[in-house]
Amino acid sequence: MNVTHHVFLMTIHDVSVFYWMHVQNNFTPTANAASGMAVNDECKLKFQELKSKRSYRYIVFKIEEQQVVVEKCGEPNDSYQDFMASFPADECRYAVYDFDFTTDENCQKSKIFFVAWSPDSSRVRMKMVYASSKDRFKRELDGIQVELQATDASEMSLDIVKARAL
Repeated sequence: MNVTHHVFLMTIHDVSVFYWMHVQNNFTPTANAASGMAVNDECKLKFQELKSKRSYRYIVFKIEEQQVVVEKCGEPNDSYQDFMASFPADECRYAVYDFDFTTDENCQKSKIFFVAWSPDSSRVRMKMVYASSKDRFKRELDGIQVELQATDASEMSLDIVKARAL
């Protein structure tokens, strides 16, 4: 039995990705966790609605079947506590939050936060997949102003969000 192994280097959106391919009768590459995920079009559409029409207060995204999809959209009048309650205790997620605040000069403003939620109790493989896909996904959402990375609720408390907004 003659088995040939090849290593190919591909660059996708400035991320070097290695594919180990086993070549016999057919040539079938398999992606690894570092390759990044596809982004479902609904993610971009819902984000545009949040940003331009303010149709949602927040959007929670998850990776499902090798792509980032919308899991939940918060109503415009939902609170920050509603947003915090949307994160599972033992699974990673991405989210965006449209945060309204008043500056020291009494001006009403809004900033869109990107949250990378990776609780300590989530599986290592899940953490790796979310971490390796984050930057590519963020690039798909034009208009993110602040990023938070959190492993527990205290790292994305309302006080931290307010401090980062100013």
